[in-house]
Amino acid sequence: MEEYSFSWKELVEICNKTEVSLKRELSRLVNKNKIINLRKEFYLIIPPKYSRLGQIPVQLYANKLFKSLNKKYYLGFYSAAKFHGASHQQSQQEYVMTDYPKIGDIDRNQIRLRFITTSKWPKNNLIEKKSDAGIFKISSPALTAVNLLQHQNKLGGLNRMLSVIEELIEEITKDDISKLLEWYSHKSTLQRFGYLLDKLGGEKEKTSLISNHLKSTKYFPVLLVPRSNQKAGKVNNGWKVDVNTILENDL
Repeated sequence: MEEYSFSWKELVEICNKTEVSLKRELSRLVNKNKIINLRKEFYLIIPPKYSRLGQIPVQLYANKLFKSLNKKYYLGFYSAAKFHGASHQQSQQEYVMTDYPKIGDIDRNQIRLRFITTSKWPKNNLIEKKSDAGIFKISSPALTAVNLLQHQNKLGGLNRMLSVIEELIEEITKDDISKLLEWYSHKSTLQRFGYLLDKLGGEKEKTSLISNHLKSTKYFPVLLVPRSNQKAGKVNNGWKVDVNTILENDL
């Protein structure tokens, strides 16, 4: 396993040097672009193979970063989608889901990290993957899709993510959906998810899982694209989704 990041606390514990000399050495390496001070007391090591980019992939330091912050996390949204083969929509930043309290986004050198916070931490649907630096966590295909839909207005809108969701559908399994339905409580998002699964050619066995889950309780008409100045009107589909936009998929 290779090391691509470290905390100030870790450095002080390992090195038999004064804090003054360590800070001086860190400053020298930062000036040479061999180390990036990502956030207070947390640093990234930029090896030669990444020097031209001026950054390293988020999976090489995410686990260590959030361990140092003592916070839960997973790579989500477009960042998770690319690990599931849904990389049609290229993003200039990485997206991470965290728990409260919220931390500030990072925009440092070539690195842009956006943190979105949830109070309802997943009981299932998190996947551990391996990188050269060890384990990192991402959302499953089903959780990635519903997270995108739930936060669509923060992430560029539905049409921007439609092709990504269509690619994710190919990776979503019945087991993935079943586990999601055990804990995920946003019914309006599940309605949108079920509608799009139907619209984009999802298998009947998968859509039925969501449909049966919704029918076990009361659910009401929702807008496909949430808008503060608009309420859902008449619906003509079983998902009770008012399709208030023209779907434009660029796949």
